[in-house]
Amino acid sequence: MEIARFLFFNSHQRTDLVFITLLVNYRKNEAFHQLEFFVRIPSIYYRGRNAGKRNFDAYDPLDPNGNITIKWDIISWTPDGYIAVVTIYNYQQYRHIQAPGWSLGWTWAKKEVIWDMVGGQATEQGDCSRFKTTPPHCCKKKPTIVDLLPGTPYNKQYSNCCKGGVLRSWMQDPANAAASFQLSVGQAGTSNRTVKRPKNFTLMGPGPGYTCGAARVVKPTKYFSPDKRRVSQVMMTWKLTCTYSQFLAQKTPACCVSLSSFYNDTVVPCPICSCGCQNNITHPGSCVDPKSPYLASVVSAADKNSPLVRCTRHMCPIRVHWHVKLNYREYWRVKVTVTNFDYSRNYSDWNLVIQHPNFDNLTQVFSFNSKSLTPYGTINDTAMLWGIKFYNDLLMQSGPVGNVQSELLFRKNPATFTFEKGWAFPRRISFNGDTCVMPPPDAFPYLPNAGSRQYISLLTLIMICASTFAFTYAYA
Repeated sequence: MEIARFLFFNSHQRTDLVFITLLVNYRKNEAFHQLEFFVRIPSIYYRGRNAGKRNFDAYDPLDPNGNITIKWDIISWTPDGYIAVVTIYNYQQYRHIQAPGWSLGWTWAKKEVIWDMVGGQATEQGDCSRFKTTPPHCCKKKPTIVDLLPGTPYNKQYSNCCKGGVLRSWMQDPANAAASFQLSVGQAGTSNRTVKRPKNFTLMGPGPGYTCGAARVVKPTKYFSPDKRRVSQVMMTWKLTCTYSQFLAQKTPACCVSLSSFYNDTVVPCPICSCGCQNNITHPGSCVDPKSPYLASVVSAADKNSPLVRCTRHMCPIRVHWHVKLNYREYWRVKVTVTNFDYSRNYSDWNLVIQHPNFDNLTQVFSFNSKSLTPYGTINDTAMLWGIKFYNDLLMQSGPVGNVQSELLFRKNPATFTFEKGWAFPRRISFNGDTCVMPPPDAFPYLPNAGSRQYISLLTLIMICASTFAFTYAYA
């Protein structure tokens, strides 16, 4: 037996619930089998000298190297400071930052101020009363910077700016996975020795969930001239990374999964209270009854940035349904439907990440884009799906058009394919990077027992033959 990987992350900070993924090869030349389970261990076992350097909450086994990298390039010095270009790169394969967008904050090391900005703006100016002439753009010790909106005048724009803070995922849309702004910093150092790095960086995307490390000095960024014949470099470069944790971002999951199949009439719904429970008695307005006569007025008056979820058993804003639709001689077919139960929110450029052992033989996806992920090296059991531009890349709010769907065609591998024991259903599904709640394996639609059908059919045949023989013998 060969163990290929040992992956883990903890989901609680005090009492540590460790999620373990084992990829085991029981026999040589066979596919790896994935085993997943939870183990609760005391914190003392992994908190040592390096505790805090690694944020286990932020580890994603399907995107182990995913992060948001922030680069701070000092491009020139000024009489009392410097001019810098700050670039935010989203290196996460399938997690993006949606509207109302990112906001970046930090704490100045000294008494720096921001004289001017292009490509972004500080949310507050702060107290600039000590300046007798033209006041700076921002005088706060802890500024917060946001992106500008589309349509900003050209003299206020910078490259990769003005998208309302939206950052696409690296795999889905790498051309729109970065944002930049330029700022002129005053009352700061004017050389590599006297300038000080900002500290305590924070990134909201748009809510909590990201944890940022300290800025560190790296090799200065180099640029090529337009003719590619000259290379120039900035004065100084700082870099830091921010990682995402679903457990820090929200107290409850954001999606759930339901299952069905052609060979069983049972539809397995999302587990009850997957994303919380209905509590309109103690918390009125926690969900909206779709049969309410005041539904239209409630939806129109709702805050577009706050969830307004339809009252359901699962209380999730997103449900993903996996239906095993057809079985052919050499292929089998699945229908995937994503339904939005949030009345106040659209999901633009949404994506799904699905883990199933037959993705190594995915033949065709009919109305989604798809791309394979290989988080475990050569094992191809994970795929990312997303909508086609201007066709179904926008998942509308809850209602008659609040869903997107597609069908997947898989080629059978005779060595592994089976409908038994829930093999045809996914191991894990994520929506926009957040892991969805799956039904328990013992609730999966089961394949009817072929032996029982054969026994009943044989018994029926015997009874018919016996009756026929008795009838013939009686009237012979």
